[in-house]
Amino acid sequence: MANIRDLDPSASPLDYYGAELRRFREAAGLNQQQLGEIIYCTGSLIGQIETARKLPTREFTQRVDAALGTEGALLRLLKLVLRSQLPSWFQPYAEMEARATHIYTFQAQLVHGLLQTTEYARAVLGAMHEDRLDERVAARIERQRILERENPPLVWVVLSEAVLCQGIGGRKVMRNQLAHLLDSREREWVRIQVLPFEAGAHAGLLGSFNILRFDDDPDIVYTEDYGTGQMTANPVEAKARSLRYDHLQAAALSVEASAGLIARVMEERYGEERP
Repeated sequence: MANIRDLDPSASPLDYYGAELRRFREAAGLNQQQLGEIIYCTGSLIGQIETARKLPTREFTQRVDAALGTEGALLRLLKLVLRSQLPSWFQPYAEMEARATHIYTFQAQLVHGLLQTTEYARAVLGAMHEDRLDERVAARIERQRILERENPPLVWVVLSEAVLCQGIGGRKVMRNQLAHLLDSREREWVRIQVLPFEAGAHAGLLGSFNILRFDDDPDIVYTEDYGTGQMTANPVEAKARSLRYDHLQAAALSVEASAGLIARVMEERYGEERP
């Protein structure tokens, strides 16, 4: 078993979290087994997290904060821990996404990460390899917490109809994912349009992209490739991409008609199988 004294708390947010958990636990006069009994987990799990061998969950952190009276210190640190689990090339975008007041996105193949269910995200992220899959899924889902803020960003999504038809993860996963898109309509700051196949040639044929807008900073355009992401605040590019997005919105179904199409695909394509 790794010795936490051999770990460098400055090596990573995960190492720092483990060191702080140990410090708070020892200050409370508890050993790992005693703390585990209080928060309904094993002492072994406490040890794995303290030695940075396992990623803490939000539920675990909330229980530890309450048990040790840390006033949310570990929960605040957890945000950095989960952010660090994102690919290094994606982290700068995630930081800007968390600051944006408006997020506009066109998605040609996948549901946007901010609207993915846990099961859908697991199927997407595990398509090529499953190493650290739990950690990567947790980091993606954590990004969605910006939608639960007191003052969340406006998120406007245009999805190609192909996104609804691509059976990521199987029938049940897709049914739940489309139901989640429909449920997202309850949030007044989330709007979803579907670009139907009937639209033919359209302004998004070259691929998916995001536009981030801020109160006091220039717009940012983000595009993604295999294992890389590109951000630019070039005003010429931002204006051109905004025009392209306007064309996509105009060619897409209305928000109401899009919800109807999503519901229809959910039932006809992913409905309960009958004998």
